[in-house]
Amino acid sequence: MRRNIVHIGAGELSYEIRQIAEVAGRIQKLSGEPIRWENIGDPVQKGERIPDWIKAIIAEAVQEDSTYAYSPTRGLLGTREFLAERCNRRGGAQITPDDIIFFNGLGDAVNKVYYMLRREARVIGPSPAYPTHSSAEAAHAGYAPITYRLDPANNWMPDLDELRNKVRYNDSIAGILIINPDNPTGAVFPRDVILEMIAIAREFDLFIVADEIYMNMVFDEAEHAPISQVIGDVPAISLKGISKEIPWPGARCGWMEVYNQGSHRIFQTYIKSILDAKMLEVCSTTLPQTVIPRILGHERYPAWQRSRNEFFQKRARRAAEIFAQCPGVIVNPPSGAFYLSVVFTQDLKSEMRLEIANPDVREYVSSLRPNVTRDDQRFVYDLLGSRNICVVPLSSFVTELQGFRCTLLERDDQRFDEIYLGIADAIREFLGAPALA
Repeated sequence: MRRNIVHIGAGELSYEIRQIAEVAGRIQKLSGEPIRWENIGDPVQKGERIPDWIKAIIAEAVQEDSTYAYSPTRGLLGTREFLAERCNRRGGAQITPDDIIFFNGLGDAVNKVYYMLRREARVIGPSPAYPTHSSAEAAHAGYAPITYRLDPANNWMPDLDELRNKVRYNDSIAGILIINPDNPTGAVFPRDVILEMIAIAREFDLFIVADEIYMNMVFDEAEHAPISQVIGDVPAISLKGISKEIPWPGARCGWMEVYNQGSHRIFQTYIKSILDAKMLEVCSTTLPQTVIPRILGHERYPAWQRSRNEFFQKRARRAAEIFAQCPGVIVNPPSGAFYLSVVFTQDLKSEMRLEIANPDVREYVSSLRPNVTRDDQRFVYDLLGSRNICVVPLSSFVTELQGFRCTLLERDDQRFDEIYLGIADAIREFLGAPALA
């Protein structure tokens, strides 16, 4: 073509959480055996049953003609009023319904947050990084992500000294991303850590992006402070949704809550640009917005959410118990969300292999190895080939750490143990340790 039509940031777009599924699908076809999917956070796919009372609410809403119409661009007023009141009851920053904007899933909101930034303005985020954020931010700028380290030797807490120094010496940084509870680590950052990150933002005149999609999925008595409670006068965006909580990932329904925009002219103009961009799309889907107050405000909802958190806590403790038998790895039991990240502390070498019994699968996995540039990716492919278990390489989350991320979603106790004992056995085989008794 006479002009290069490729976006400057096209090379930064990557989402191995989904990409690994293509390899898994080929292995499933070759082996004739089902894949144990531990790559993606879809509770419904892993067998969670939506309660009848939630289905009844949605079924009732489907009968209402209004759920088939456009919603206002910001979102349904009644739902925004409900969410604003819910936020304001927590104390801290107070918002109005006009401080809330709905999107077609949180991915839509994330893309707008970065797409509408001035190209020279960067947002520093955690490493390991969730690729929806890191890819979108890097693509908007046309450069690799800028990150601060989460330390696996310190329960995945942020390295605040590194964060402060990077902000101090890189004046292109305009914002700080906080994912709390974190994906992919499952860490929950305590109040004093969040307050220090906000203090850095205040000192250097930055704004905060807080991904709080898992904020009501905290367990193990972890201390969690919603950003609205502690943000003070710093401009901030909180990203929330229903895909994990209800859970209804197929609804593609998320929203943005904006704090302190009125006292920051540039930030207010930036938020208006996000709303204007959304206006070009007319609006987000109406049905999921309609039922949010009816579900989240239902008398059965709090107890049901507590029971889900207890389930994930049980899964986290069992996984940590199993991996405690594996030398050469760090495993921090998660305190929120439903993910767990395993870090190899032993150096991985190119000759390390897992035995793959099926010759067709072995040949296919061998054909992938020449293009593998990361040792933990090789472990993930071998795990797929030898045990039909699909996890995600940790190195795909913008980190130099070697390891993998898996989920805690499997509903069947026996199958969960089979999967995790299988992974633990594979770790020991890969690192040359004796097999589990």
